[in-house]
Amino acid sequence: MHIEFGAVDHLDQQSDRPVHETFDARLKLIEAYDQAGFYAYHLTEHHFTPLGMSPSPNVFLAAASRVTTRLRLATLVYVMTAYHPLRLAEEICMLDQLSHGRLEIGTGRGISPFEIGYFGVDHLVSRAVYREAWDIVSQALTGDTVNFEGKYFQCHDVPFVMKPVQRPMPPLWLAPGNAEGVAAAARANISCAFNRPAEITKPWTDLYKKVWTETHGDSGKPMPKLAVGAHLYLDANGERAKARAQFGYEGWYKSFVHLWRKFVPMVPTQDVPGVGRQRLLMAGTPATVREQIEKLVGDCGCNYFLARFAYGDLPYEESAASLGLFVDAVMPHFTDRAARRAG
Repeated sequence: MHIEFGAVDHLDQQSDRPVHETFDARLKLIEAYDQAGFYAYHLTEHHFTPLGMSPSPNVFLAAASRVTTRLRLATLVYVMTAYHPLRLAEEICMLDQLSHGRLEIGTGRGISPFEIGYFGVDHLVSRAVYREAWDIVSQALTGDTVNFEGKYFQCHDVPFVMKPVQRPMPPLWLAPGNAEGVAAAARANISCAFNRPAEITKPWTDLYKKVWTETHGDSGKPMPKLAVGAHLYLDANGERAKARAQFGYEGWYKSFVHLWRKFVPMVPTQDVPGVGRQRLLMAGTPATVREQIEKLVGDCGCNYFLARFAYGDLPYEESAASLGLFVDAVMPHFTDRAARRAG
C-alpha cells in the first residue's frame, strides 16, 4: 500500500504558554515536515475560539513559506464567508508568489454557525454566500477583470493585476459533508479531506473514484488526493504513548467543543473520547501506529494520510520526538515498498 503523507494542524491554544511560543514551536515542526518529505502542511481556520490560533491562515503560512523549500502549504479550509472575496483573492495570489507556487487552496462556508455568526453571517444562508464568494475568487485568479452581480457581493470592472504562480490557479481542496459534494468534487478534479468514520468515508471514496473515472479516466491526469487523518503519538513505550496522547487530546477536545458548550449546553460534549474509543486518535509504538494507519486508510479507501503531531498541551519536545519515530519507522513502510515495486 502506497500512501502519501501530510500534516494537519488546528494550531489550537496551549494553556501553559504564550501564543508566540506556540507559533515558534509549530514553525520548527513545519521545518521538520519539509525535511522529512511530507507533501503538505494543512492549516485550519477558526475564529473567536481557542480551537484556532490562526484566524488568518495566510499570515501563518507566509511565515511557513520562509522556513521551507519543498513542502506545500494548504488551507483546510478558508472560511469563505468571513472574507470579502476580492481581498481573499489578492492574498491567495500574494501567498502563492511568496511560496514560489506551493500554495493549495481549501475552501468552505464555515462549519461552526457560532464563528461565522460573529461576522454577521446567518448560517442558513452561508452556502449561498460561499458560492458567490467562490465565483468571485475563481474569476479573480483566472482573469484580468472581475465583474459580478449577486445578492451578497457586487464587483464592477475590478482590475486584477497580481496572478498566482500556479496557473490557472493553485490546486483545490474540499471537505465535503455529503455525497452530492463528493460527486461534485470528483467532476471538478478536486482533492477531498474526510473527517468521518470509515463506514461513512468508504462509500464516499467509492463514489468519488467512480465519478472521477467516468469524467477524467481517459485524460491522463492523476487522481486527486483523498485524505483521512488522525491525532498521533508514537513512543517506544506503548502505554506511555497512550497516556500522553490522551493528555494532549483532552486539551484539544476542550478547545474543539468550546463554543458548542457556550451556545448549546445540551449538546453531549462533556465526555472526552479515549484512545480506545476515538478511532482518529492513534497512539503506541511505531509498529502499532503503522498497523493502525494501514487499516484506517484501507478501510476508508483513501490515498493520503494527514498526521497531527501537535495538539492540546503537548510540549514541542514530545511532538518532535513522536514525529521523529514516525519519519524513521512508519513513513518508509509505505513509501519504500512502493518505490521497490516501481523499480
